[in-house]
Amino acid sequence: MNYREALDWLFSTQLFGIKLGLEGPTHLLREFLAFPSHRTKVIHVAGTNGKGSTCAMIDALGQGLALRSGLFTSPHLIDYRERVRVNGLEISEEKTATLLTELRELVTDWENHPTFFELTLALALRYFRDCDCDLIVLETGMGGRLDATTAVPADVCVLTPVSLDHTEWLGSTLDEIAREKSAIAVRGKPFLSAPQQPEAEKAVRQITNQTQAPLQFVNDPLRGYSLSLAGVHQQENAALACEALVAAGYHLTFDIVQHSLQHLRWPGRFERVENDLILDAAHNPHAAEALVATWKVEFPKTKPAVIYGAVEDKATSDVLAILSQIAEEFHFVPLNSPRGLAPDRHQVELPSTIHPDLASALTATNDRPALLTGSLFLLGEAKALLAKEEIRPTVQ
Repeated sequence: MNYREALDWLFSTQLFGIKLGLEGPTHLLREFLAFPSHRTKVIHVAGTNGKGSTCAMIDALGQGLALRSGLFTSPHLIDYRERVRVNGLEISEEKTATLLTELRELVTDWENHPTFFELTLALALRYFRDCDCDLIVLETGMGGRLDATTAVPADVCVLTPVSLDHTEWLGSTLDEIAREKSAIAVRGKPFLSAPQQPEAEKAVRQITNQTQAPLQFVNDPLRGYSLSLAGVHQQENAALACEALVAAGYHLTFDIVQHSLQHLRWPGRFERVENDLILDAAHNPHAAEALVATWKVEFPKTKPAVIYGAVEDKATSDVLAILSQIAEEFHFVPLNSPRGLAPDRHQVELPSTIHPDLASALTATNDRPALLTGSLFLLGEAKALLAKEEIRPTVQ
């Protein structure tokens, strides 16, 4: 298959939906010879908010240490290949097509066909092995205990802040969700956690005690460094990232940390683009609070026009109430996703406009400060529209 044919096949596997469990991905990784080599360190990151940023920071620090670092994240914003990088460079179209062709031939006759996410994980890990990576940074897709990434033996486990999200899959309480996410813990391996709400912290302590994983809470933000990502929450993510490298046995210097984190580029996290437009993926109340706090520091005298779109399973009313603290007005748009929430379902007390598409909202706000937020799918659509690039969205 060529690259486009390979992606057509892969994206068709979304019909198999989401399957939580480790038996399937373990079998796939074993058959595809995709497990990491014995000399490769694996850092596994779970949580609700800050996973992607923390993974990107760990990866940047690894590169700063002159390690060959493989980074696996999801979802992508524009291009599928964003999910798989080695030393900051996306996997090539040619290599993607080659590995997906091998995967298709491997699983054609399997009774339990792997999911889109499982196949992407297998592709990434085989690529990292082929590249002889020293370090692999894995972001969980959803949850932790039964997430496909947990089939990969980790040397260090990291938990970013936990809040209510994906409740239809992970549980309806903070305790249940924290238990699912902290269950990435590996017996005898370091487990680092960001500060958690009391209910979540209790669950983390119980799970790591049961698995005999040495637990360390990283409570203080990283201060005294110039970070490229704005917000106190990113200083907290940076502290977690540094401690993860130390726990993996690496030595960090001031210069390595400063250079690595000052030059990091991670899209969709208070990202400034053209025409006074900020993009940020605040898709739940905890993330919205961090966004509002960052906006007040960065633009204390400015209220933006907020462009917003969300998927159906999010606490949108709570998010909008938080965003109303800084918003001048709202512009609601539909998402290019089967899970998108209709824009006329949103309720706010501030002036609001419902747009037929994102392009209309961007045109309506291009003469004033604007904040585009909500689903990562919306951010991907915006970046593609502004760059005049083709986007291939996914629900996984």
